[in-house]
Amino acid sequence: MLLSQLNALASPLSQEQVQKLQGLVAELNPIQQAWVSGYLAANANTAALGGVVGAAPSVGDAAALTILYGSQTGNSKGVATKLKEQAESRGLAVKLVSMADYKPTALKKEKFLTVVVSTYGEGEPPEDAETLHEFLATKKAPKLDGVKIAVIGLGDSSYEFFCQTAKDFEQRLNKLGAETIYQRADLDVDYDDEAASWISGALDAFEPDLKAQQGATGGQVVSFGAPATAASQYTKQNPFPAELSLVQKITGRDSSKDVRHVEISLEGSDITYTPGDSLGVYFLNDEILVDEVLTLTQIDGVSKVKIADEELSVRDALIEKLELTQSYPGFVEKYAIATGAPELLKLVEDKAAMREYIEPRQIFDVIRQNPAALEAQTFVDCLRKLQARLYSIASSQAEVEDEVHLTIGLVEFEAFGSEHLGGCSGYLARRAEEGCKVKVYSEHNDNFRLPTNDETPVIMVGPGTGIAPFRAFLQERDAREASGKNWLFFGNPHFTQDFLYQVEIQGYLKSGLLSKVDVAFSRDQAEKVYVQDKLRQNSKDVFAWLEAGAHFYICGDANRMAKDVHQALVDIIKENSGKNDEDAEQYLKDLRSANRYQKDVY
Repeated sequence: MLLSQLNALASPLSQEQVQKLQGLVAELNPIQQAWVSGYLAANANTAALGGVVGAAPSVGDAAALTILYGSQTGNSKGVATKLKEQAESRGLAVKLVSMADYKPTALKKEKFLTVVVSTYGEGEPPEDAETLHEFLATKKAPKLDGVKIAVIGLGDSSYEFFCQTAKDFEQRLNKLGAETIYQRADLDVDYDDEAASWISGALDAFEPDLKAQQGATGGQVVSFGAPATAASQYTKQNPFPAELSLVQKITGRDSSKDVRHVEISLEGSDITYTPGDSLGVYFLNDEILVDEVLTLTQIDGVSKVKIADEELSVRDALIEKLELTQSYPGFVEKYAIATGAPELLKLVEDKAAMREYIEPRQIFDVIRQNPAALEAQTFVDCLRKLQARLYSIASSQAEVEDEVHLTIGLVEFEAFGSEHLGGCSGYLARRAEEGCKVKVYSEHNDNFRLPTNDETPVIMVGPGTGIAPFRAFLQERDAREASGKNWLFFGNPHFTQDFLYQVEIQGYLKSGLLSKVDVAFSRDQAEKVYVQDKLRQNSKDVFAWLEAGAHFYICGDANRMAKDVHQALVDIIKENSGKNDEDAEQYLKDLRSANRYQKDVY
């Protein structure tokens, strides 16, 4: 019906193109049609950005506010998008661009610039921000005299280098001559309200000059950036109550690890996801733990407290709304002031000692070791809102439809004479019952995507629970009947106990979907063997695949595994090409720029 009306609607397509489009659509199922739609939109947007960012600035461009974002999990992109929407509502011209798509040389053409960027690991920029972050520290970076900027950072204060990347960007832009016209904000995990306030203040600062320039150029408002896509009504702020269908242990009885395969029904929601995306999962704190905390603080569980605009009992608030596991300096500081605990007050003055103190402790440990009578509201005000945990999705909707699968390792450790569990992993593995409701939302990750060309070979390195997104990749490529070769590297301690999804992987190997599988079971022999060792053993073939256009993916631990795999790649490139260290690193940077080297690390 829609296609038959195209010509009548002043379509830019010729009659012949309409006929071809009709023929193609007739061959596709709804999922395939949606994928093609997204591909065409992305392709058109890339072409548009290439024209905008790389071209000399027009009169209209000079009065545009450029919003650059660097985002690891999607949070910074979300804040940047809200900034764009708010700016447009004021009648301001806006360019919204991922740092991955931005040509650093275009900086010299900017007049008004905002940077929205997250930090992960040890103060490192997200993958899509690395190139621009490095460029600003080089001699090639242009003078930015007269450029007005504002920077907002997202991070987690439980890490030492809190919002370091945002600090780096502002410092480097200032050094080049740019003027900060609105104070930088360094936002913690519970950032929504502060982000909204910063956006309003930053736009107040930019608006007079932007409006003046727009007036001088005829008042033309142009917006650049990705076309709006239909977003789910279910978000981080409004999660979907989904049914927990299955929680199944997939490590052996004698394994040192407890890994669960989790299946969640999305039936009744409009949530969609793409392989490479994550699922945000909210959880309930342990009621036994909550009751102990109430006893230690001498608080009556029925006492009413306010969280934002909501009034509820303090017990319900502690179970459903507030963080009691992940420790962070802000809590220790507020709790120290509220209780007057001498030991804690000392820590407030010593950042290094504070880091050392919180490392082995969950929040309830701090309370247990420093009990004190408190008013219910005073105690609640010491805590931050419970944050959803993000897990790499381990399924493709092309295969599982209205379901989403996760691969979750139970966080468990002994400390101070008692067992400790991770907040969400402990809930799902130990307390949640199949059939109960869990609140979820999807978090899109455009930095971890299969190649659009199904003939492209891919190499996937995912030890432990890092296998999750690659299970999704394989399901997707199987459903698409992709002809590109697939090579999986998987590692874990023991073959008999820890070979996650073994039957599925062997099935894909047998069917030919998996061209190669290399496994590293580190504890099955005297000398430990890891995935990076397996890469080196296959040095010649790995390099041949890269030279043939393969995309390379890593998922898992950022601090050790990902760095070890990266070094293995550097060594492989040097060995097979004769390049030195610097040129081998550049080879990988070029792969990253071409979206052929992607990481989903944590």
